[in-house]
Amino acid sequence: MIWVLLIIVVVFIIMILAIPFYRANNGFGLPEKVLLQTTSGGIFIRLHPGKMPVTVKNFIRLVNSNFYDNLKFHRVEDWVVQGGDPRGDGTGGPGWSIPLETSSDLTNIRGAVAMARDKNPDSAGSQFYVLKKDMPALDGKYAVFGEVVQGMYVVDQIRAGDKIQFIKVV
Repeated sequence: MIWVLLIIVVVFIIMILAIPFYRANNGFGLPEKVLLQTTSGGIFIRLHPGKMPVTVKNFIRLVNSNFYDNLKFHRVEDWVVQGGDPRGDGTGGPGWSIPLETSSDLTNIRGAVAMARDKNPDSAGSQFYVLKKDMPALDGKYAVFGEVVQGMYVVDQIRAGDKIQFIKVV
């Protein structure tokens, strides 16, 4: 009888200790925030690994390999800023693509961060965009995997040719 009680106590303690670890890693071992440092300033982005695990894992893989360092923002319009293309013209990528992931909870509103792609829904690789205006017509068609939580004024200042100095997990 005492062994059963001891086992229950040990399991309970393990569960209590595991909950903060699970929450900190969102169950996926993926970070939830990055700093996108640009020539115009810093932008803090909250990621959504729990809802977009494939997309966030791909993005973090590129971040951790310094893929984005010194790449240009090749597309800047009144509604969007886009970067992440090693060619700098909107046609490049990392050499692979990921399947389209969507979540009805993550929409294309001002400050949304999403993967750019071509006409093929499963063609996203490294290019991403940050919205300067709400674009509900894009919902369900692009993988929104993050949101700007600080530095939206920086996004508004970015011009074509400005650079991503680096992106790092914070």
